[in-house]
Amino acid sequence: MNQQLPIRIVSKVVRGYGRGSKDLGIPTANVSRDNLTCSIGSFDELPTGIYWGYARIIADGSSDDSGENKNGQENNNKISGREVYTTAVSIGYNPTYNNKEKTVEPHLIAESTHPQRHASSTGETMLGDFYDAKIVLSVVGYLRPELPFEGLEKLTLAIKKDIEDACSLAKEDNATNKQEREWVLLHQQ
Repeated sequence: MNQQLPIRIVSKVVRGYGRGSKDLGIPTANVSRDNLTCSIGSFDELPTGIYWGYARIIADGSSDDSGENKNGQENNNKISGREVYTTAVSIGYNPTYNNKEKTVEPHLIAESTHPQRHASSTGETMLGDFYDAKIVLSVVGYLRPELPFEGLEKLTLAIKKDIEDACSLAKEDNATNKQEREWVLLHQQ
C-alpha cells in the first residue's frame, strides 16, 4: 500500500448520498469518477481504506477577497480556491451502508481558528456546498481499513478519530508533507 502513496487526484465534486452532512454531521466533497486524473491509474484501481492528505477546491468563479464571485454575486461557498485543507479521506464502499459503488469522499478540515472549523452538528468543519467545483487531492497516508460499524454513533466516533489523526499527521514537518501541500496549492490542470 505505502508504495502507491502519495496518490494524486484531480476531478470535480459531485453530489453523493448526502449522509456525511445529514446522518453524521461530517460533510464530504465527493470525487467524480468521470473526468478523473489519478497518479495510479483509474478510479477503480484506487485502494480502499481511510486515508489522510491535503485538498483544495477551485470553484468555477471562485470568490475574490470580497466574498463575491466573478459575476459580483455573493458566493455561499466558504472557500477561496487558494486554501489547502487537511483532509480525512474514505476510499471504498462504506461498509456500514453497504454501498455497491466505490466512492472517494474527502472531509476537508479547516484550521482550528477558521470560523467554520466547528460549525457542523458534530463539531466538525462545514464549508458549504461546492458541487461541480474542481478538487485537487493528495492522498498522503493510510490511517486504517474501512470497517462496518454497529450504528452511526460508532461510525461518527471513528471518523472523528480519523480527523484527529489526519490533523496530527498533516502538521508533521517532513519533505513529503511539504511536497504534497505544495502540489495541491500550485496544481492548475
